[in-house]
Amino acid sequence: MVAHLRRFSVFYFCYYAALGAYTPYIGRWVDSLGHGGYVVGGMLGLWYGTRIFAPPAWAALTGRSARPGRWFLAGCLLTLLTFAGFLFTRNAWAVLAVMAVFGVFYNAVMPQFEAMTLTALGPRPDLYGRLRVWGSIGFLLVAGSYGALMDRFGATNFPWLALPLFVATAVAAWWHRDDTPPPPSPAVGTDGHLWKRPGVRRFLLVALLMQAGFGPFYVFYTLHLQAQGHSGAAIGALWALGVLIEIAMFWQAPRLIARFGAGPLLGLCLVVTVLRWLLTAFFADSLALMALAQASHALSFATFYACCMQLMAGFFPGRRAGAGQSLFFGFSQGVGGVLGAAMAAVAWENAGGGVLAFSLGAVVTALAWLIWLARRQPGS
Repeated sequence: MVAHLRRFSVFYFCYYAALGAYTPYIGRWVDSLGHGGYVVGGMLGLWYGTRIFAPPAWAALTGRSARPGRWFLAGCLLTLLTFAGFLFTRNAWAVLAVMAVFGVFYNAVMPQFEAMTLTALGPRPDLYGRLRVWGSIGFLLVAGSYGALMDRFGATNFPWLALPLFVATAVAAWWHRDDTPPPPSPAVGTDGHLWKRPGVRRFLLVALLMQAGFGPFYVFYTLHLQAQGHSGAAIGALWALGVLIEIAMFWQAPRLIARFGAGPLLGLCLVVTVLRWLLTAFFADSLALMALAQASHALSFATFYACCMQLMAGFFPGRRAGAGQSLFFGFSQGVGGVLGAAMAAVAWENAGGGVLAFSLGAVVTALAWLIWLARRQPGS
């Protein structure tokens, strides 16, 4: 890897290591405080909800700045300070209030960093996966170890256990404080709304539906497997398998994109994901088939995301990269995340359980594939 790109790998590692503590264990901490499912659900809703408006609001602040690296560092420092607020909150409303502010900053900085990464890669956006893979490594190491730490030190100490990871993220951001904005692209001007660019609306809708299809997985995968009689150790091994496969595929993604193209490869990822959710819906009692389904995370997540970043580099070059990333992040992971979680919750609570929830995930992903299949140009 080129030396000047290593600092990007370091930040990905630290950011997603912190996410590896937050995502799997924040609910356990809230439960340890004596709060019920509504508070846990509220935390999840705020997490996805802030992804809708925080990225574009942050992009409006940073997009015209001559020193976007300073804004980026400020966002990471504010993320650290707001997370520290969890150290002093126990009341449900206080926890939700801190979550709302923390989610704004934590979800705002990553789209900006993605744009900074693509700018640094220049004519080689296909190498994105080899930088992003370090985020998956960080997530795996922390998610796989923090459960034992919480067992040892108590779930109520979760904020203290996770705080050093947010400190590390702020330190890693310091190396990007002097990053400069990308030059204007001669091929694509700065006039006109982002929505009007050819293929953008179709691409964003596909990304939204793909994220919505993941709703049952993020919310109910563990409970669905438990209901089928799998042990905690087996479920943990399946989660780990998915992340390990993700790491390997992020490293290989540049070669696949170079050979097959981001557009056709993204379509393949959608087809495989439909099959994955169908297997999970109807054959969850089979550990072997669940391992096969988790192995498909290589395409469902890693390759799909790498293809998205390749396409984003073409849709939003130059100074529009930051605004484009915020649009992608807010629209797909924000709106898509909220809709996917709501869809999964309704299916789960209305006697359909995991079978109905994951079947709906397959239907939504199939719709995304049909929309992508109907595009006019290979990369549009």
